[in-house]
Amino acid sequence: MTTEAPTFKLVLVGDGGTGKTTFVKRHLTGEFEKKYIAGQEKFGGLRDGYYINGQCGIIMFDLTSRITYKNVPNWHRDLTRVCENIPIVLCGNKVDIKERKVKPKAIDFHRKKSLQYYDISAKSNYNFEKPFLWLARKLVGQTSLEFVAAPALAPAEFTVDPELMTQYDNELKEAAQMPLPEEDDDL
Repeated sequence: MTTEAPTFKLVLVGDGGTGKTTFVKRHLTGEFEKKYIAGQEKFGGLRDGYYINGQCGIIMFDLTSRITYKNVPNWHRDLTRVCENIPIVLCGNKVDIKERKVKPKAIDFHRKKSLQYYDISAKSNYNFEKPFLWLARKLVGQTSLEFVAAPALAPAEFTVDPELMTQYDNELKEAAQMPLPEEDDDL
């Protein structure tokens, strides 16, 4: 007797051009039921229907564009207004690009809202599985949950500089130790 694997609705949001489509397309098996909504603000009225019954979320921003990080609180507010108390991961995409504009010490929204954060690269597959694994662990309530095999990913389009990734990881760890700013705004 085989047990059917549970399925969950993940809501992936963020500004247009942050890499959401590339992120989903990296997964080769197509084991996603894709319901696409454009990230551009002009489609704002359609989003609530997309969020309904969401069980977890990923908010994505572009590490090479400060405005996409500045808009993260808006995406978080909209998502949590419809989907209360769901696990959410904040992902800074395009870590493979050297012209990083959003520095690790500036990324603190996730700490204020108790979200998980990962630097990722949809094009190089860097940290691709981490948001999914963290969400899966939260959804099934098993912190020791592991994926049994490497995800079926399309070949990386870029390679990341391991020294640069180590530098960013160290900067994120250092930033996580800093006290949060006192201001009341979301950023």
